[in-house]
Amino acid sequence: MNNLKTTLLLAALTGILMAIGGLFGGRSGVGFMLIVSLAMNLGSYWFSDKLILNMYDAREINADQGPDLFKMVSNLAHRANLPMPRIYIIDSDVPNAFATGRSPHYGVVAVTTGIMNTLSHDELAGVVAHELAHIKNRDTLISTIVASIAGVITWVAQMAQWSAFFGMGNQNDDEEGGSNIVGTLFMIILAPLAATLIQLGISRSREYLADQTGGIISNNPLALASALEKIDYYAKHQVLPSSTPSTSHLFIINPLSGTGTWLMSLFSTHPTTVDRVARLRQQANQR
Repeated sequence: MNNLKTTLLLAALTGILMAIGGLFGGRSGVGFMLIVSLAMNLGSYWFSDKLILNMYDAREINADQGPDLFKMVSNLAHRANLPMPRIYIIDSDVPNAFATGRSPHYGVVAVTTGIMNTLSHDELAGVVAHELAHIKNRDTLISTIVASIAGVITWVAQMAQWSAFFGMGNQNDDEEGGSNIVGTLFMIILAPLAATLIQLGISRSREYLADQTGGIISNNPLALASALEKIDYYAKHQVLPSSTPSTSHLFIINPLSGTGTWLMSLFSTHPTTVDRVARLRQQANQR
């Protein structure tokens, strides 16, 4: 169900991009937007992991520097039928973790020192399994594509806004002028809003899937549920240094804040922890 939802949302996002291209330049505009989107995807695909690791001053460790964590990741990766990912540590007391890498063969699992000190062995294994699930499900690639397309839509909307501002006096009061105004308003207001909501919807869907897959990999959904509750508590009281809205979707729990009202959850990169925990407990009861 989560994969189907992701496919439908990606199709909707691509449809918005193509519609904008059509409004700008007909079929040639559609082709131009797809080329721009592809170029951004390729750039993000190759360099996003390096950028995010540098942003959080993450340092790579080997088996000698972190034998217990290295052994845990190795065992879980083997269970998930994945190549051994590289392991990075972020020096922060705030517990959190994320995965990155352009494919399973270039996977990266990054954890904070705080998460290793806060969680039990089984809880940490659940978190690592969740991050390996992101790698297994190729969520890094999906999020890169989504972010790139949404970024193009937002960029075009900003260009349309400036174009409308400087060309306002050239509009005619005929039918074509009215149509252009409607198209411009769509690009300026509705398109970026829809793109943002779709992007966030995909992010939440992938988190649910990673929870489910992580529960299977670790063979302990309840431990992952307990870990989510602990990380969520700290996320509501402490902010992970260097956290930005553009990278918050990567973490197992939004590092900036917990979700609150229904409206806030609509614009959140993550489902509510309460919902995620409920699903994991249901998964445990069905075993």
